[in-house]
Amino acid sequence: MTEPPVCCGASPVDRAASPTVQLTPSPTLVSHDEVEIAGAVFAMGNHFPDGFWGDGEGPVHEVELSPYAIDVTAVTVAQYGAFVDATGYQTEAEGFGDSMVFHLLVQAGEDDLIGYAGGAPWWRFVRGASWRHPYGPESTAVPDHPVTHVSHNDALAYCTWAGRSLPTEAEWEYAARGGHAGRRFPWGDALEQDGKHWANVWQGDFPVQNSEADGFVGTAPVRSYEPNDFGLFQMVGNVWEWCADWFSPETYRRDQARGRVTDPTGADQGDRRVIRGGSYLCHHSYCTRYRVAARSANSPESATGNTGFRTVRRA
Repeated sequence: MTEPPVCCGASPVDRAASPTVQLTPSPTLVSHDEVEIAGAVFAMGNHFPDGFWGDGEGPVHEVELSPYAIDVTAVTVAQYGAFVDATGYQTEAEGFGDSMVFHLLVQAGEDDLIGYAGGAPWWRFVRGASWRHPYGPESTAVPDHPVTHVSHNDALAYCTWAGRSLPTEAEWEYAARGGHAGRRFPWGDALEQDGKHWANVWQGDFPVQNSEADGFVGTAPVRSYEPNDFGLFQMVGNVWEWCADWFSPETYRRDQARGRVTDPTGADQGDRRVIRGGSYLCHHSYCTRYRVAARSANSPESATGNTGFRTVRRA
């Protein structure tokens, strides 16, 4: 495994988190199409030599999971809008007044382009970018696309209202594998099979030209492409998905030393939360974190145009 490059996601931003908003579960919960996952034991981690050692993708270790149910898709703009309409919640990006948009997707006037993200100059700080306006104030979010520009804190607020939770990293990975051991992707070991695109990732010359061969430059509708064998859509590609865990590259080494671990929850503390699955910006020449075993992280208050989430319900 190689040393990780700066990812296609933006670097953490040094900002104070927004004040915590007290929310209670909705008496009429928003509908979630979900799949029941039976309890299982599986080999978690990267089974191939092509990962990033600094991300802590290995060693492969045995994990036991209790039963849970997971969303068939990432939470959509329509679902998040129902939450905001019911509660008046303001996301952290809206509170800050700007968020990060990939440079080729910006829909904003020059006066709204207020800076670049450190370490990843293809990200622009755009005034007015938010879950409602994912590419800037001149854009409008599409209801059946994944909600973006939501921080980990924003995702947790939604979960509180919806009576659900963010998946642990282990729950996310097992679900993404679709019942198959050691696959590189949910559908097999090759990114494209029989000339078919199975995920929304970058094709072309990153970060300056996207051939759009898979049909999309930015986000895709959440039910695009084929689902995995659990019936889950786009567990890799499209948008990064927040998980519940604090991130540490030492997590898997610690868990392996403990033997089989049951329902692991990641590091005990940290300054970044785990994100999984990669996004429409991942490309084989630079960031192959669209693999099932790939890991990355961002600070809890960070929001970008390629990060969303899905939820789980536990017994």
